[in-house]
Amino acid sequence: MDALQAALRVAGSGLAAQSARLRVVSENMANVQSTGTVPGADPYRRKTVTFASELDQLSGMDLVQVKDVGTDPTAFSVEHDPGNPAADSDGNVKMPNVNMIAEMTDMRETNRSYEADLQVIKQSRDLIAMTIDLLKGSS
Repeated sequence: MDALQAALRVAGSGLAAQSARLRVVSENMANVQSTGTVPGADPYRRKTVTFASELDQLSGMDLVQVKDVGTDPTAFSVEHDPGNPAADSDGNVKMPNVNMIAEMTDMRETNRSYEADLQVIKQSRDLIAMTIDLLKGSS
């Protein structure tokens, strides 16, 4: 039973970490066109998530945690858009360093990891229920 509870804790930590990652990916996608508000201002900068392994004192297992939500140092692209309020004197606007293909890939990977963790939780819950039923039957 302890192994099943440990599996639940590990999968639960994975769910929490992937939820945080999905929030960051969603924010990046929502801001793919968010430029600065004044001429020459920097636009939205893509956010990144870093995970870390953390020892859980109760189970003795390594759990995944969000270590940091940082920013991507990749350079901004520049587009010519003289009508944009963020355009400089030459009519150029700095655009966010968000790549939609990369974000979609991250979203797909995050979704698959989340589903795998959810499946572990479902299977562990079913095994715990079966164990309890077996213990009830032997009494």
